[in-house]
Amino acid sequence: MSRSFKLSKRNGPFIFGVIQSGLTSAVAAAIAHSSEPPNTFLDDWLRSWLLSWVAVLPIVLLAAPVIRKIVVSITRDN
Repeated sequence: MSRSFKLSKRNGPFIFGVIQSGLTSAVAAAIAHSSEPPNTFLDDWLRSWLLSWVAVLPIVLLAAPVIRKIVVSITRDN
């Protein structure tokens, strides 16, 4: 029998923040290095991505609850 590893739903906002910040910083780093020659792109991109992910992750995790509150305050139920 195969058992899949799953995390608790209460960790959902944290998991979302990790994935979202990782993807966003990867795309931004790729754009920043898009004019580099192909032979140096991967090393430079990976270094930039990891650095930017470490910097962006805490910001995303701290800002998300505040952003959610702002969205709730400026929207209404239909």
